[in-house]
Amino acid sequence: MTVKQDDERPRSKPAVLGDVAALAGVSAMTVSRVLNAPDRVRAETRARVLAAVRELDYRPNLAARQLVTGRSGVLGVVSIDTTLYGPASTLYGIEQAARLNGYTVSIASLSALTRKSMEEGVRRLRSQAVDGVIIVAPHESAADGLRHLPPGPPVVAVDAPGEPPVPVVMVDQRAGAVRATRHLLNLGHRTVRHVAGPIDWTDASGRIEGWRAALEAESRPVPEVLRGDWSPRSGYQIGRRLADDPEATAVFVANDQMALGVLRALREAGRRIPEDVSVVGFDDVPEAAYFWPPLTTVRQDFGEVGRTAFHLLIERMAGAESADRRLVEPELIVRDSTGPAPTGR
Repeated sequence: MTVKQDDERPRSKPAVLGDVAALAGVSAMTVSRVLNAPDRVRAETRARVLAAVRELDYRPNLAARQLVTGRSGVLGVVSIDTTLYGPASTLYGIEQAARLNGYTVSIASLSALTRKSMEEGVRRLRSQAVDGVIIVAPHESAADGLRHLPPGPPVVAVDAPGEPPVPVVMVDQRAGAVRATRHLLNLGHRTVRHVAGPIDWTDASGRIEGWRAALEAESRPVPEVLRGDWSPRSGYQIGRRLADDPEATAVFVANDQMALGVLRALREAGRRIPEDVSVVGFDDVPEAAYFWPPLTTVRQDFGEVGRTAFHLLIERMAGAESADRRLVEPELIVRDSTGPAPTGR
């Protein structure tokens, strides 16, 4: 009896463009268009081709594509703080959208979003011959860098402050905060305390703006903003202060991680959730439904952010010059951490 060696085992032949075309029932030219210029193909046809690509595990020959189209099939992403849920989820959404459309992603991770660091990040990606760049810029400090980008591939920004000269995609933070605050007011609470994020984050600024607007629209008192740093520890420290305030019956927290700290501090102080204090977070992290009690929060659709940023970049690569601002609507997810205001307050 002979044993076939590993190098003698039959190997499946890699799929080629014609295999994808045959499975999808389209021409090879259509497959090529889907992979290189997806916006020129009808959505139904594009979905059929991409399904065939996934089923056959087709890997485009990037070198050949670059020779034919003049493009590398690689997109660059400049980002910061990818350990935080928001930026990490945004990056994942961009990667998913790019992969489904036949692109790969190269990432330049920065320690700060200064003008100098952003210029260096874009230049680093340009040296890799990327076709376009998405800059995830959730800091106020990014405004100057976006106004002075070095010449190079087309650029789209995510969560950018101000009015940069490039298209911008962002979740409507203001609208999400308005919904969270109105939910608490509609439950009968006189006013709502706000635990905000760091002062230099555009997301934090938008959530403060929405919270304040919702209170002012109802002629309710606007308490002092309580600043955290996105961490559960900072939420816990602020929560201990809130626990000593018998008038604090409703708290809107700018992210779920800080809300986790607030919940613990309130419970340690004997404040019942939601009988004594209602708490709303922001983000809808995967663990939010498993907090105790399950957390009412505002869900951000990072997948839609990634898809919108990708398609805006494709339009930019095709020659579009507009500097659009696209807003992605958030959704209020109501769970057990919010309830009617305590009787008599």
